[in-house]
Amino acid sequence: MKHPPGEFSVVQFFDAEPEQYEYVRRYVSAEEAVKAFNHYTNHVAVKMGVIKRVIITDGGDCIAMEWQKDKGITFPPKEMLNDNK
Repeated sequence: MKHPPGEFSVVQFFDAEPEQYEYVRRYVSAEEAVKAFNHYTNHVAVKMGVIKRVIITDGGDCIAMEWQKDKGITFPPKEMLNDNK
């Protein structure tokens, strides 16, 4: 099933072997994806160390935003965000 570009999904990755993940939102607006991203990167599971990574992907399956355990937001890099001043 092909979805039009511009739709976003949010995925959380668990700190487990083998790697396990869960789509927490699929094919939502950018606004809904960012809300979910902020929720899941500040969730109690993050504080407990259960979640190691959260990403937003776009309709082309490209990463639009990434958070990593012990690193915070790693994509887009701060330099990219600062260029918008």
